[in-house]
Amino acid sequence: MMTRRTFSGLVSGGTLLAQAPAQAVELDWHDARKLTVEGLGFKDLASPYDRLPARAEGVVRDAVWNLSRDSSGVLVRFMANTTAIHARWTLRSKTLAAATMTAAGQSGLDLYARNGAGKWQWLGIGRATKFPENVDALASGIPAGDREYMVYLPLRNGVLSLEIGVPARSRIDKGPQRSGPKPIVFYGTSITHGISASRPGMTHVAILGRQMNREVINLGFSGNGKMEPEVTKFVAELDASVYVLDCLPNMTAKDINERAEACVKQLRTARPSTPILLVEDRNYADNFLNASRRERNETNHEAMRAVYAKLMREKVGGLHYLRAEELLGDDGEATIDGSHPTDLGFMRQAAAFTRALKGL
Repeated sequence: MMTRRTFSGLVSGGTLLAQAPAQAVELDWHDARKLTVEGLGFKDLASPYDRLPARAEGVVRDAVWNLSRDSSGVLVRFMANTTAIHARWTLRSKTLAAATMTAAGQSGLDLYARNGAGKWQWLGIGRATKFPENVDALASGIPAGDREYMVYLPLRNGVLSLEIGVPARSRIDKGPQRSGPKPIVFYGTSITHGISASRPGMTHVAILGRQMNREVINLGFSGNGKMEPEVTKFVAELDASVYVLDCLPNMTAKDINERAEACVKQLRTARPSTPILLVEDRNYADNFLNASRRERNETNHEAMRAVYAKLMREKVGGLHYLRAEELLGDDGEATIDGSHPTDLGFMRQAAAFTRALKGL
């Protein structure tokens, strides 16, 4: 569905700045659902950009269900010959930012375009300045010509609707269909969810997708990635090229001993041949002086390595392992609070996951 509306201002600091009528831009608005939407593993959704199906409500814990309504990892791809790209989106939550999250990351949009070398390159953001509806120019002054674009949706807010606006009579079509491998599926914690990336395209999950040119499904649930069978049931429904289990930051050694083996076997029963990458708890950046955090890391790693060794002895196939020291580095510069990555931390994690996944 397309609608037409004149856009006569630029959003700056939450204020709509008036422009002279001669500068007004007549826009055609396109429902993003009519373009190529990725990062959604299910079709039976309560809201267009939810990450778990409507039938998960009442099956998974309420906290997981509520977090699944955030649009982390969801993106829209399209081809256009436009000279400008605008967006209009409606948010679920009035909380636009948090103590360790920018409004751009939590509730905003992130625009990429393929450059002349065919690589994805950042182009602009959509600023979330109010609730519920925001309208912003993501990019302007684009040289005429056909290009592929990609817009990431907010990390820690839900999106009820999204429209892409282009100057009237510009051509816009779905992004080219991907061929080849199935999506990579991540099941994890707030780090997988994207806390505290500065913008939606800077999570390791998003970076990985761009670098490997693959669809990636983000099932990170902040504070609630716990390898629970009720959640794993839905993960297993997704026909993935590989499952990445990165739940240890939300688990203790006791949790790992109780649930990790069962989680792997639940996936393996449903998907006998799909590779599974087990990821250790990232090392807290301050654990060189913080004894309790160091103990948490060490006991988690010991428990997960023991589970992995047991599964290997039982000849559970297709298992792979990523150690903590490969994720964030050891200089202490990769987190915002000792736990959640900065953009630097996400870049380092993306490199580690790319190395691990390319071999699969």
